[in-house]
Amino acid sequence: MSEKKERIILDVAYQPQVRTDRDTRRLMLDVIIALMPSALVAVLQFGLQPLLVILAGVGSAVFWEWGYRRLFKKESSIDDLSAVVTGLLLALTLPPTAPWWIPVIGTLFAIVVVKQLYGGIGKNFLNPALAGRAFLLASYATLMAQWKVPNALAGTIDGTTMATPLASLYAFNGMPEYFSYGRLFMGYIPGSMGEISALAVLLGGGYLLFRQVINWRIPVSFIGTVAVMTFAFAGKGFGHFEWMMYNILSGSLLFGAFFMATDYVTSPVTLKGQILYGIGCGLLTVMIRYFGGFPEGTTYAILIMNLCTWAIDKAFHRHQFGVNKADIALQKAEGKLAKAKNAAETAEVTVEQRKLDAEKAAREAKK
Repeated sequence: MSEKKERIILDVAYQPQVRTDRDTRRLMLDVIIALMPSALVAVLQFGLQPLLVILAGVGSAVFWEWGYRRLFKKESSIDDLSAVVTGLLLALTLPPTAPWWIPVIGTLFAIVVVKQLYGGIGKNFLNPALAGRAFLLASYATLMAQWKVPNALAGTIDGTTMATPLASLYAFNGMPEYFSYGRLFMGYIPGSMGEISALAVLLGGGYLLFRQVINWRIPVSFIGTVAVMTFAFAGKGFGHFEWMMYNILSGSLLFGAFFMATDYVTSPVTLKGQILYGIGCGLLTVMIRYFGGFPEGTTYAILIMNLCTWAIDKAFHRHQFGVNKADIALQKAEGKLAKAKNAAETAEVTVEQRKLDAEKAAREAKK
């Protein structure tokens, strides 16, 4: 007696496709845990306002995702925590002085326009959090460029706001003495909430690597490219090593490399493609910093490379096991031969049909 076999259809058209027994919720929870050191440093340095911004970002992101899917009668997806991660990431890219409604608008664009309108998680072609930040930069440029003096520099600076290290590096062609390597590493500087502490970002990134949520290829190739380029082309008045270290420790390079560029959906899945993607992010970041009017290039560099992900994966697509280059060449040759045969058969049929049409026309003419 034969058993009836069940037919299973799997849809593997969209990313993320992860070789793990963990589900999306577990992966997202790991990202949330990895972001906690950066969030904690932001609260310690800037007070309770960052906490309000984070809560507004997370809460609004969850609300927009729930509301959109309920409005269009789709299955709820807030349980996978992807909306929480988007809201948290977006909030950490904002200045600590941002009013509560800024992340609400940013998550509306990120969740509804960038993510849900394209089908939800796995089908968006841009990183939602970064796209939301880019939208806010274009819409509220003044609010997005107000940098509060951190508690560690209270009394050192007259006033409540100050320029970021990266702005000082490029706009003023110098670095104030109070922006030492140690302060840049620990997070005793102004800037977006998630980017100020290199130590906190590295702790979070290290956790993701340990948990195998991400791999080393994109962060290392991204940061390594920036390091090589800035070391080779040092700024005026700076030593090569000094210029390189300031570029690595300033701005959102580390935060973007570990938490944004490694997004499963918008980064390549092929191993060689991931390295090329990271190199592209690094090159674009340096080019924007050197030649653009905006001191920070990480956001736009990653978004541009998001658009190139499909082409990178196509160029480095994997072949099935047991197939070598000779097999692929033979398959292509057979395909070309089949096309040629089809074209010849079509031409032969066309000639024969024309001949029959001519004979028919001749008979009708005799009549």
